[in-house]
Amino acid sequence: MSVFRGRYHHTIDGKGRVIFPSKLREVFADKYDNKMVITNWDGCLMAFPYDEWRILEEKVSHQSILRREVRAFQRFFMSGAVDCTFDSQGRILIPPTLREFAKLEKDVVLAGMIKVIEIWSKERWGDEINKTSVNIDDFSEYMADLGI
Repeated sequence: MSVFRGRYHHTIDGKGRVIFPSKLREVFADKYDNKMVITNWDGCLMAFPYDEWRILEEKVSHQSILRREVRAFQRFFMSGAVDCTFDSQGRILIPPTLREFAKLEKDVVLAGMIKVIEIWSKERWGDEINKTSVNIDDFSEYMADLGI
């Protein structure tokens, strides 16, 4: 099973392009035909392989648009989605609206999350990791449920 894992520190250039590490690009090339969808989420961006995104779209499409939370979710998450592909140098172009949302200016962190990749500003990433590490005991029950 090909998965995304690891943390990678990179920079975003003045045009909004970021190089994806070769280990992450290999998964896209081997399993996902180099296509992805990026959208906004929880202070960061999420990069979904196109096939994984289609599964999510299918699930969301079966929800009633009459439900307020479904509409709100679609407005925020689904409407922010942008198709992306790698250029010849292994970079993706992150549109200005998504860069602005995630506060991506120079230093970024790409975090492998098994089926998706999160893209964080270095500052926000540090804040999130510090918050999580302080509350690490909150995950004990989750880990136990996994049999770890």
